[in-house]
Formats: sequence, structure tokens, C-alpha cells
Amino acid sequence: MYQAKIYVNYKDSVLDPKAEAIKMALTRADITNVQALMVGKYFELTLTAPNQAAAEAQVDAICDQMLANVNMESYRYTVTALAEVQA
Repeated sequence: MYQAKIYVNYKDSVLDPKAEAIKMALTRADITNVQALMVGKYFELTLTAPNQAAAEAQVDAICDQMLANVNMESYRYTVTALAEVQA
């Protein structure tokens, strides 16, 4: 079994409206030293696969097809093998 940790964010060229709203709220609260802010999505998956490469390929396909709008968002992930549970 493998665990994937996936982070999805807007691409640098795309305006992040939630982040801009938060930055404006921080400014109104007299917090003026925040230069950049990014809002994103985080996912954790546990999946079975025959090997690490197959798990990574499946996670990449899931990100492309379901978790990220690849026109506006980028994603990154880590896939880690989980220790088998002994009964």
C-alpha cells in the first residue's frame, strides 16, 4: 500500500481570488508585512499498487483527471510506501 500527499494550487500566472481577499483582510487588520499568500487544496490518498512507479503513475492520472484543473492549477505530490500491517 502507498500513501499519496497531493497539493494543488493556482499557477503563478492565474489570479488567486481567495488569497487576494485574505491579503486585503490582513491589511485591514493592520497586518501589512505579508508579501505573498497562496490558497490551495490538500488531499491524502491511500492506494494499492504493484510498485512505487505504478502508484505514482496512478496518482498523476488522478490529479490530471479529477483533482486539478490543469489549465489553471498545478499540482505536486509525494508517494510513500506504507508498512504492511502484520496480524
